[in-house]
Amino acid sequence: MRATESNQDYPFAVTNTAAALLDGAGTIVAWTPAAEALLERRSADVCGRPAHELLADPDPGSWEAVLAQGRQQSGDGWEGRATLRHGSGRELEIGFRVIPLNDGVRGNPGRCLVLGAPLELIARWRQDHAFTQELFLQGRVGLAVFDADLRLLRTNTHLLPYTGVPVDLKGRRLADFLWAPDARTIDDRLREVLHSGNPLIGFNTTARTLDDPRGGRIVTIQAFRLQQPDGHPMGVAAVFTDVTDHERSRGRLDLLYRATGALGGSLSVLRTVEDLVGVLAPSFGDCAAVDLVETVLSGGEPPADGHHLPLPLIRMAVAGAEADALRKGTTRFAAPLATAAAHPAATGAGGPEPAPPEDRECRGELITLRGAQPSEPAEPGSDPPKWATAVPGAHSAMTAPLRARGIGFGRLTLWRTGDTAPLEPDDLALLEEIAARAAVAVDNARRYTKERRTAVGLQRSLLPPATAETPAVEAAGLYLPADADSGVGGDWFDVIPLSSARVALVAGDVTGHGLHATAMMGRLRSAVRAMADLELEPEELLAHVDDMVLQVGAEAESDAAEDGEAGTPVPGGPAGATCLYAVYDPVTRGCVMASAGHPPPAVVGPDGTVEYVELSPGPPLGVGGWPFEAVERELAPGSVLALYTDGLIERGEGDIDQGMRDLADRLLRADVLGRPLREARHDIVEGLPPGRLRDDVTLLLARTRVVDAGSIATWRLDADPAVVADARHLVLAQLTAWDLDELAFSTELIVSELVTNAIRHAGGPVRLRLIRADTLTCEVSDSSNTQPRMRRARSSEEGGRGLYIVAQLSHRWGSRYARGGKTVWSEQSLPLP
Repeated sequence: MRATESNQDYPFAVTNTAAALLDGAGTIVAWTPAAEALLERRSADVCGRPAHELLADPDPGSWEAVLAQGRQQSGDGWEGRATLRHGSGRELEIGFRVIPLNDGVRGNPGRCLVLGAPLELIARWRQDHAFTQELFLQGRVGLAVFDADLRLLRTNTHLLPYTGVPVDLKGRRLADFLWAPDARTIDDRLREVLHSGNPLIGFNTTARTLDDPRGGRIVTIQAFRLQQPDGHPMGVAAVFTDVTDHERSRGRLDLLYRATGALGGSLSVLRTVEDLVGVLAPSFGDCAAVDLVETVLSGGEPPADGHHLPLPLIRMAVAGAEADALRKGTTRFAAPLATAAAHPAATGAGGPEPAPPEDRECRGELITLRGAQPSEPAEPGSDPPKWATAVPGAHSAMTAPLRARGIGFGRLTLWRTGDTAPLEPDDLALLEEIAARAAVAVDNARRYTKERRTAVGLQRSLLPPATAETPAVEAAGLYLPADADSGVGGDWFDVIPLSSARVALVAGDVTGHGLHATAMMGRLRSAVRAMADLELEPEELLAHVDDMVLQVGAEAESDAAEDGEAGTPVPGGPAGATCLYAVYDPVTRGCVMASAGHPPPAVVGPDGTVEYVELSPGPPLGVGGWPFEAVERELAPGSVLALYTDGLIERGEGDIDQGMRDLADRLLRADVLGRPLREARHDIVEGLPPGRLRDDVTLLLARTRVVDAGSIATWRLDADPAVVADARHLVLAQLTAWDLDELAFSTELIVSELVTNAIRHAGGPVRLRLIRADTLTCEVSDSSNTQPRMRRARSSEEGGRGLYIVAQLSHRWGSRYARGGKTVWSEQSLPLP
């Protein structure tokens, strides 16, 4: 190989470097081919000529200057630099080395061999040599050269300055002193570099020694392949950089970030602490637990000076490998909510020194148990706190109080076991920071829990009794509030007794959550009950309620605009609500229903089939401008009608159709036909625990009943005043047949007044009907739509007292309209048996 700029070998290697043989007088005797290539001068042109003629300045004085460099050096030969004239006429700076051959006589110089190379090539070689030498002397990085079998050939003194690394590593493999999984991971990457030639850049891994597998360091590895002159791989060079502190710092910041995110993900106390321990274990410790003061769970606030006294704590959340041991172990205990900080190994007699009073509210405690390595062992006779030994096999533990606003809410505890590194003071500082943020989150969740309990209490107070018994139905309702994150909604159900033994069944859902939705629900329920008392048809009732919602929304917008000018924001009105209103008549077994954007009810027939009523649902309440359509369905005796809100069928488990199929299956599995509905309702919502729902769940079950034909008497009367006496006789006879003679006098007067008014004011045929159910109902129907009105008659008037008499004799009375006229009715309580 000739000496060219691309030559990477030692520049003065005889086989590769330009050389000239000079005699004692400085005449060129021999000239190598490499020299010819370097200066582009043939051997025949330079041999026999003085060497100084090759200089750019051929003056003999210049040659003396070159020779003078050797006089400053001792030993055999010397090195120097000179500027030569290239065969092309340009100048070429070279470095040279003179090697005396010692073949002259004393006083006369002998021959010498002059080796030369371009000065640039020599400088680069020296730079490479200095770089390699200094690199192996660096203390901040570890440098290693591996052969093709990944055996160590050369390392610097700081390759892996960890416990358990041998001093002499030459000829060893990584598996000889590193933990097998770690050695295998590094070897696989280095072997990939060796085979592919692609460098390895920024590969992070853990290096643990056989002597101390629990410790170890995190290293970043850079590696590249080494090749022989013929291009074949000869090994791998790798640089190991210890980034343990950097990675741990970054890991702590990342953990703090993730813990903060977990703390802000819920407004439930339980969910908050569960999410927190799920982040801490196993990322930060092998096991984590949160213990809270019992009053926090119900939204109460512990006493501000509770850190001075042991308060009862309840273990609320655990996570990690030994979670079962913590659940089975300490489930209820008392402990102070603030302790003094401790040194990692401060478990000797006397315990840690107490922290200053101002620090007692926020400091935690770190304990290293006996046998932990590499920390110092505890002194004999030490007695670590019981909380530190709660996890079997734990070698270190730490705890920090959950305190905010000077109030202790509980504590956060962490354990490490097995081969994990012992906890350090920096870990305690991080735990204290997390505990401080957790305390704020728990306090916020506690406040929200208190407000939510108030809202749920208000919600439940606005709902009717859970069970109801009427002549028309056996009913049982159930309400499950949404979880704490969603807030209390505006779902409701109702069972409203109507005249003539009929009953109205209602289910509704106000859009949105919170106290505003609950308050709106109360207004809607009151409005529906008021409209139901007017005996309106279902579609007409929904139209009136729709108008009311529109009016409330307009008022809310007006108030918001006015308050906005004053700078005080208020909640806006609801976007709307859905409602299903159904009226069931046990006499005719007919059920008339209408929907305002509400899902259809399910009907479970006596034969065990489940079907959904085909409704034409109108828009939700609050949209306005659209009519509602009623649907009538005859129900067999003993059928079960199920009204519900969308929270029961929309739970994120699939589409609505799937939810409705699931509800049908639940109705059958709960055996609603053969069991009391108050029992079956709970089985239907099994698996939907309160506090885990994204929306409220409301369910109303109603088993239909019928009034048998023997308890109904109906007569059609002509519009003749003379039939009033006949009506009285008919009624008295029927009461005797029903063994209700105690009601004969009052019923006779009621029938007389109602039939008389119908004939006098309406004309046409009159229908008289008696219904014996839980009350005795007397109905008189005519073709007039005139509203009967009770008034106070003056003493001089002969009439006008009929309805007053009816009102005095009845338990309640009223009128309702139908398409063919109206019905005036009166109810009397049945005599006690």
